[in-house]
Amino acid sequence: MESKKILITGGTGFIGEFLVSDLLKAGHFVTILTRSPEKYGEKQAENRSYVGWEDNLSTLMDNTDVVINLAGENLFGKRWSNEVKEIIYNSRIDTTKKLANAINKAVSPPGLFISASAVGIYGDNGDAMLDESSPSGNDFLARVCIDWERVSQEAATAGVRVANPRIGVVLEDSGGMLEKMKLPFQLFAGGPIGTGLQYVPWIHIGDLCRAILFPIENQEISGPYNACSPEPATMNELAKTLGKVMNRPSFFRVPEFVLKTVLGEAAQPALSSLRVQPKILQISGFEFEFEDLEEALADVI
Repeated sequence: MESKKILITGGTGFIGEFLVSDLLKAGHFVTILTRSPEKYGEKQAENRSYVGWEDNLSTLMDNTDVVINLAGENLFGKRWSNEVKEIIYNSRIDTTKKLANAINKAVSPPGLFISASAVGIYGDNGDAMLDESSPSGNDFLARVCIDWERVSQEAATAGVRVANPRIGVVLEDSGGMLEKMKLPFQLFAGGPIGTGLQYVPWIHIGDLCRAILFPIENQEISGPYNACSPEPATMNELAKTLGKVMNRPSFFRVPEFVLKTVLGEAAQPALSSLRVQPKILQISGFEFEFEDLEEALADVI
């Protein structure tokens, strides 16, 4: 892939740090859009720069080949009060709208806008097999994702191709659901969450980074596509495999009512069943390095 100028939001976050590292290794020039660019002064380099939201975004777009939007408040770790839900919503929709507006105002807009979404758009679906043609859900996360994708499509007015990777549960031990699940296992008190029958649409962090960047090399991909393994596992399978990899037992189940008591509505991402297939990636020739859950967990832990 030839060297490109890439503007990224969320580049200092959980997924973003891995993605920026991959982009730099591949020889791209990366500009990271952040609320506090002054914090990263010592990281400025010839191929990596940090800019603030107060900068002229439309001018930035004129000097950019690809925009990647990963910005969004973390879903895990706190109860979803009305205030927190507003932050979760606005951190995604407002940011995306600003980027789309800047793209539309640019004299020479970028050719591609990769704006994240999430598999939560489908809502809780039990054992039903889901792909990109499946209908959206109607819970809070689904509504956030619907608006998130809709606002990103405003960039298409400028003739820009828009792609929305619907991100699954990311397997990496430094963040996300896996980080929360690991501690009980380390204390010999690990086990499945909820009934254990719910499907978890997991993806290894390495495969996720390649999936997010896939539309750069594959011109046919636009709109939403599922970024998760073709082999979703149940929570029981995930917990059992995690215990095996960590050499710990997996029989201390966290009942659904306990999680809901502690986290309220924020328990939803861990309890919803999403048997998601990455159909568009598969028919487009994307090859997963980690399709096997045990291999993926062994690699990141």
